[in-house]
Amino acid sequence: MSLSDGKMQAISVEKFGSEEVLELKLVDIPTASASTVVVKVIAAGVNPVDTYIRAGLLSYGPELPYTPGKDGAGIVHEVGEGVTKFEVGQRVFICNVSLQKYGTYAEYTVVKEDELFPLHDNLTFEQGAALGVPYFTAHRALVIKTKCSAGETVLIHGASGAVGLAAVQIAKHLGLTVIGTAGTEDGVSLVKQTGADLVVNHKEKDYFEKIQEYTENTGVNIILEMLANKNLDKDLDILAKRGRLAIIGSRGPIRIDPRKMMMPEHEIYGIGLLNSNKEEWQQSAEFILKGIEEGWVKPFIGKSYPMENASIAHKDIIHSSGAKGKIILVNQK
Repeated sequence: MSLSDGKMQAISVEKFGSEEVLELKLVDIPTASASTVVVKVIAAGVNPVDTYIRAGLLSYGPELPYTPGKDGAGIVHEVGEGVTKFEVGQRVFICNVSLQKYGTYAEYTVVKEDELFPLHDNLTFEQGAALGVPYFTAHRALVIKTKCSAGETVLIHGASGAVGLAAVQIAKHLGLTVIGTAGTEDGVSLVKQTGADLVVNHKEKDYFEKIQEYTENTGVNIILEMLANKNLDKDLDILAKRGRLAIIGSRGPIRIDPRKMMMPEHEIYGIGLLNSNKEEWQQSAEFILKGIEEGWVKPFIGKSYPMENASIAHKDIIHSSGAKGKIILVNQK
């Protein structure tokens, strides 16, 4: 529980390393500046990128010590003098792509006004914590970078994860044929229920052949790749002419044959939310908020942990047998 002397509980990272560096500490509650908002966090979303940053694997990262967490949902606690879009007591969700000291793995966090969004009554706080990075990433990959069109076919690798499920919902809403992969029978079932036209288990040796058979050997127009270090070279074999591939996740290097890209004129995009300009960010936000209001944006919560078990959640998101929706952390009420 937060204390009356301006302290709160938060997960703190004081050195980069394994999930064991995630420690529950008593720290100062942040205060709002001119253009920021302090949010009382009810639930926080856990993303794979949180683990990469914590481990020091990326070329960028926040200054130590810091509190992880880019996604969250809660109630506005304090607004800065220059904030005009939000008011104290309002339900909100967070998509924080800034590299800052205060993340969402805490009882309170401070957020830039343009990284905070109203949370519709259609969704719970837990679902709100599953919106930010997954849906903004999926929209950036499908709409902004690969410029998908109705009638095209998209292959979503790892479709049972949070980004994958968001991509399935967005692609079906936009009129694409969706092929998804998952690593467990539960995951396959979940992707089917979410609306995919074909779902295959990527642990089966012949799953690429099944995809080619489904497309009558014409290939897929778009691929969203969550594990490029494993699949990228094979992906190039099933991309249709002038196909587009978006790399959303990778855990290491891979060798590919560039000649596979030349005659068919394939295009490969790296996806990083941090690169969004103001116009792109606004475009994604408006699209997602409209989808929430219309009711087709429906985040799926896979597992929920109390905030103090952040280290278990980090281990789970990387080492589980198969992703299934969003992992979240919840502050005990």
